[in-house]
Amino acid sequence: MWDNFGQQLYDNIILNDRWLMYLDGLKNTLALTLGAAIIGVVLGSLVAIAKVYLQNKKKARSLLGRCLDRLLQVVCDLYLTVIRGTPSMVQVLIFCWIIFGNASISFNFYAAMIAFGVNSGAYVAEIVRAGINAVNIGQTEAGRSLGLTGGMTMRCIVLPQAIKNILPALANEAITLLKETAIVGYAAQQDITYVATLIRSRTYSPVPLLFIALVYLILVLLMTYGTRKLERRLARSDRS
Repeated sequence: MWDNFGQQLYDNIILNDRWLMYLDGLKNTLALTLGAAIIGVVLGSLVAIAKVYLQNKKKARSLLGRCLDRLLQVVCDLYLTVIRGTPSMVQVLIFCWIIFGNASISFNFYAAMIAFGVNSGAYVAEIVRAGINAVNIGQTEAGRSLGLTGGMTMRCIVLPQAIKNILPALANEAITLLKETAIVGYAAQQDITYVATLIRSRTYSPVPLLFIALVYLILVLLMTYGTRKLERRLARSDRS
């Protein structure tokens, strides 16, 4: 393997413009990760807020109110249990070949994005819920005493403080999501991992796998660096 490693690098990356295939796969990987992250954060935040709302809300007096609260609780718990209790690859296959099975094969990219977003949302929900609960209850009481509604208090006072507490956990979830998208090849989508395995099937060389491992490592290091820089900036804003 190492005797002609330079030639293998050329054959697996440069020859026949194969680097363009890697570039297209990387674009799909990043687009898939970004779209799924947005879906996951929005969905997870809504579920977390709903669970905190039900946890802190006084028991409804009317039968209808109690039934609605119970229904919301069941939906949230069922979502978290099912999504966290099944493999992400199985969820991607279900979304692509069952839920959106009648759609064209090109739609599988968006079906996979939704699947990854729904999967990530279940973990983001628990992260956000823990962050909200970590904010001192006095912050909420202070907001309400100033005349803010419950929604305004959550949006303007509680959530900004919770985000600072959960930023490392959210960054870790984003990194995990980036690496999980490597299984999207099972949905017939060409991410960078799929491209590497395709080229390897033609050259029988380990170079494509080593190359994409390096690419993933660089992406994770960049995300980690960006997160730490954002944490330091938020810390300075707290002291100022």
